[in-house]
Amino acid sequence: MKKIIIGVILLGSLQAVKSQKINLGKATDIISKGAKALTFTNEDAVKLSKESVDYMDKNNQIAGPKDPYTVRLNKLFSKHKSQDGLNLNYKVYKVKDINAFACADGSVRVFSSLMDVMTDDELLAVIGHEIGHVKNQDTKDAIKSAYLKAAALDAASSASSTVANLNDSQVGKMANAFLDASHSKKQESQADTYSYDFMKANKYNVVGAYTAFKKLALLSEGGSAQSGLQKMFNSHPDSNKRAEAIKKRAEKDGLWKDPGTVSLPTAKLTK
Repeated sequence: MKKIIIGVILLGSLQAVKSQKINLGKATDIISKGAKALTFTNEDAVKLSKESVDYMDKNNQIAGPKDPYTVRLNKLFSKHKSQDGLNLNYKVYKVKDINAFACADGSVRVFSSLMDVMTDDELLAVIGHEIGHVKNQDTKDAIKSAYLKAAALDAASSASSTVANLNDSQVGKMANAFLDASHSKKQESQADTYSYDFMKANKYNVVGAYTAFKKLALLSEGGSAQSGLQKMFNSHPDSNKRAEAIKKRAEKDGLWKDPGTVSLPTAKLTK
């Protein structure tokens, strides 16, 4: 199964870990045939997002309450379960993919291999970015597109203007399509701004957003394993340019502290 890329555009597998790649189950290949007149509400987005996340939760290993990954995530984000008018829930998928995503229902899922390469400040920035996608309703657009790709609509249901109930196979297809979705460059930039403001408002080290993007740039450089990901990177702002934008804001705000040369860790940062 291919690697997962969404939101912050994290990629690859840095180390050989004992976790598994994210599993979406055995969803059949169902193609959308209509629903152009669909009236898609925020309530629809929340409902379908929850169905997708519930499906993924069932098909992936979730770190338990005493697992070091869960302990670390709770330490960082327990006070942000209610953030900016959003009710959020966090879990860790123990998978090889390096990523994180958030959904319209407030579900935030962080991949263990992301936690292995990001410091606490960098994780705060990355997840702040994902919360920004929820707050800005970018995830509503993503789940709507995923629904349209997953719903097998017959002649009667294709004329309906309401969201149809999906069977288990269709939900799996929708989850897959959601994770394959990409946000626009404008949406990514707005989420970057949200992340910086989130860090600043909570008195976190905003330089963590800079170093996170620098690590993404390192992960995206060369290598046959990453060549297939170039298409996804073409639809998003360059990681180095995003890092420089963070630096300029931090300098303007008097919050910049030179982190020195940014490099990828040689050992897991989650102990």
